[in-house]
Amino acid sequence: MNQKDLRIVVICGGFSSEREVSLRSGNAIYSALCGRGYHNAVLFDLTRDSLGELFSIKMDLAFLALHGKGGEDGCIQGLLELLGIPYTGSSVESSAICMNKIRTKEILCQASLPTPKFLMRRREDVVDFKLTARELIAEIGLPMVLKSPCEGSSVGVLIVKEKELLADSIEEIFSYGDLLMAEQFMSGIELTLPILGNDCLTTLPIIEITSENEFYDYEAKYTQGMCHHIIPARISKDLQDEIAQIGKAAYRALGCSGLSRIDFMMNDSGEPMILEVNTLPGMTEMSLFPDAARAVGMSFGDLIEEIVRLALEKENKRSRKDE
Repeated sequence: MNQKDLRIVVICGGFSSEREVSLRSGNAIYSALCGRGYHNAVLFDLTRDSLGELFSIKMDLAFLALHGKGGEDGCIQGLLELLGIPYTGSSVESSAICMNKIRTKEILCQASLPTPKFLMRRREDVVDFKLTARELIAEIGLPMVLKSPCEGSSVGVLIVKEKELLADSIEEIFSYGDLLMAEQFMSGIELTLPILGNDCLTTLPIIEITSENEFYDYEAKYTQGMCHHIIPARISKDLQDEIAQIGKAAYRALGCSGLSRIDFMMNDSGEPMILEVNTLPGMTEMSLFPDAARAVGMSFGDLIEEIVRLALEKENKRSRKDE
């Protein structure tokens, strides 16, 4: 079958706090596929009510445009595998690992890849927020970054500079879930490395990110004029090469496939530190991944077709193994 005859279902929306962004990604992807002649493409808005339709809808490939819980964490990937439907992006295992910032950092440490110092706390083990605050300050110091480890798009992220605010900030992070990650604050340049590929990896240009807010938060990411993507990043060629090598090593250590975006921050010594890995990066008009692709002459349509090709390549390899 010709690739353009495939019935590709773009799954977007979902139930997470990133639903609106996912809808924007999905519409952009669907429009690109239609513009490239994929006349059997379908846009599917995943909701609690429409979830059951996935069991009956005919599709040759699911193009995942979901972000956050339920879409980026291995849940939808597992359902599609049960249904025998190929999909774009990383596997169930890799998606689940990368969505969990704590597990991601544990694997990065095991692979001797640089990442800021961190600690984890469970809600059930925290008896007193003020006591926990003192413990974290003793281990991490101030300022520190608090994160809900299974949210995306900088949802559930706080930078705490004053010890008097830490206990309340800990309580706020636990409003998102039962886990908290405290991380050493990095004050240097923020960078991101988009990567395409399965076995053979292609790095796109490193992007330097500046934000009108204190950090690259949800508002800055998705509000016109609130952030700036500088391509190429204003760093040396040697540092670009180092980040590319570190990023590819992280991609492989975490089992990523198809595409992922590795986020970095420079520490006080000018060394790149991995913050997190995004297995389903945004595909909106303001998103980083399409910007990096355009910088090397790859249009949005080119990028979407390449992601489709990589998903089919991954599925063909899996099928050969099963024979």
